[in-house]
Amino acid sequence: MTSYPFDYDHSQPFMKQASDWIADVFYDILPEAGFETRDEQIYMAFQLERAYQDKQTIFAEAGVGTGKTFVYLLYAIAYARYTRKPAIIACADESLIEQLVKPEGDIAKLSRHLNLQIDARLAKSPDQYLCLNKLDEARTDIGGDADRFRGIYEELPDFVHFPETLQSFYPYGNRKDYPDLSDEQWGKLGWDVFQDCLVCSQRHRCGQTLSREHYRKSADLIICSHDFYMEHVWTYEARKREGQLPLLPPHSSVVFDEGHLLETAAQNALTYKLNHFQFESIITRLLQGEVRESFAYTIEDAISNSEELFNLLDRKGHHVIGSDRKEFAVDAELLREVDRFRASIAKIEDELVFESGTFTLDEYQLKIVEEHLEMIQLALALFREPKQLISWVTEDKDGTTLVIMPKKVKEVLQERVFSQHMPIVFSSATLSVEGSFDYIAASLGIEQYLSFSVDSPYDYASSMKVNVQAESAVSAKMKQTLELLQQTGGRALLLFPSHEELAEFKRDVHLFPGFGSYRFLYEGEAEISHLISSFQNDEPSVLCAVTLWEGLDIPGPSLSQVIVWSLPFPPRDPVFEAKRRDAADPLHEVDMPYMLLRLKQGIGRLIRSRDDRGTVTIFGKELADPSIHSKVHQLLPQGVERVTL
Repeated sequence: MTSYPFDYDHSQPFMKQASDWIADVFYDILPEAGFETRDEQIYMAFQLERAYQDKQTIFAEAGVGTGKTFVYLLYAIAYARYTRKPAIIACADESLIEQLVKPEGDIAKLSRHLNLQIDARLAKSPDQYLCLNKLDEARTDIGGDADRFRGIYEELPDFVHFPETLQSFYPYGNRKDYPDLSDEQWGKLGWDVFQDCLVCSQRHRCGQTLSREHYRKSADLIICSHDFYMEHVWTYEARKREGQLPLLPPHSSVVFDEGHLLETAAQNALTYKLNHFQFESIITRLLQGEVRESFAYTIEDAISNSEELFNLLDRKGHHVIGSDRKEFAVDAELLREVDRFRASIAKIEDELVFESGTFTLDEYQLKIVEEHLEMIQLALALFREPKQLISWVTEDKDGTTLVIMPKKVKEVLQERVFSQHMPIVFSSATLSVEGSFDYIAASLGIEQYLSFSVDSPYDYASSMKVNVQAESAVSAKMKQTLELLQQTGGRALLLFPSHEELAEFKRDVHLFPGFGSYRFLYEGEAEISHLISSFQNDEPSVLCAVTLWEGLDIPGPSLSQVIVWSLPFPPRDPVFEAKRRDAADPLHEVDMPYMLLRLKQGIGRLIRSRDDRGTVTIFGKELADPSIHSKVHQLLPQGVERVTL
């Protein structure tokens, strides 16, 4: 798509003409279509012109209702057509992506009212797609889910089962296509890092592969998650070395919607994850062919060394309240086990040179094993430089997982993202802390940037009431929460700082008979966009979530109340402890900025339109501290009414 949405004069600067057209859109075209003209949009448009003109990073902090999405979409589309490269719109999670591209979403509105054909395509993370290999295994297993998995297999498009020619792109196998599956069930079917798509015999019929080929050809917009964009950054060089295309094509600009969450996505992407159960299941694939007896013993030794290492990590791991990350000390005993495990892997790598030459090993399985062994060696080598890494362990159904994150996350972002000479937009209602963008800029390693803030046009003084409670006792909070739900007939969002606190609430809710009058929807019980849809359509329901502090957009009576179960301070886990060690004043440089940004986002879930009305209740034992109470009070929209139960 090469046509511009305005008459382009090649003798004049493009961005000035684009900005003039965008001003016309907000002053004339959209108002004629029934949209309200917003001064905040006009102001934001002129600010973004600077970023696109000078190819700079900009923090665009715009309150709820300012219409910021329209602004960045118009600039991204115009600039994409000018450069002949698509723009990337990176959202915080998959639910935000769905809101952007749904039939009544902002992209569809712009297309309809501007008579503009917009080529917007989704680039979802690999784990959002069905893996045909895993489905083949799951549907033949003996278990309670086997019949359901066989049904999924039989419902796949015909071209998956038969060698038919594809005439056009046909999406299938998306996580949201199976909303009734729990996260645990999806884990048995969804793609994971131990699937090597490059040499998979089913890759040309795979929903993920077909989707990737489709979105790479977009002319205007590619919509993805923060996690996916960071995975693109992290794997860019490795994929090029292996002769693969990077996850995303060359692009003209990037918009990070809910950009304050990008650091978390970077931390998730720039990590290595090691697990004994997965290591054993991967390495034993080498025994499926005809191998020498000595090689089989080498594999057994490696499995034994892996088991000893993870048993040691399991013993050393200490639970951290409010986090699923367990901390451990790096001492001489642990380093010995790491070295022993690395030596056994090196021996396997040496012997694989001979074994692969015999052609008795399956090529697909061999490729997976080689890549996995290389990843383990790279990760464990970091233990020889403990000051350069942050590490922790987690526990799940597969046992203990060791997570290793290089401490150079900021350096990677500086080199591979922010040094690129292109416009980068951070868009969110919460990017600054007490008027400063220093916290988010420092956390991402951004040294030079533009910034601006515009407030929400909504009248919070007449639409919102706030109840702040310095309460920590669970029983008292449960009773007060029940009273609050009775006042609004449900219609509430309960936000929890951790999965741990959500699980405790879910466990205790049955002890209070009054809660039985309401339908509770818990994050993790079904696909997230399906849960959100259920909450919106079943008006009296109550949604309990950990990850929906931002991005959730439900105007109307279905969300008439937000209850913050506890102040969202960061946990004392290895990641945040590393941040605290690097700070001169950990409370005010790490803990308070994180909490205030997250709390502000949570409060912002309530009023999503001019007609919305409701109450925000904030629980937190820390509110007994006058300084913290004062900071929370300053965070509230100006003029809101303070109420008590």
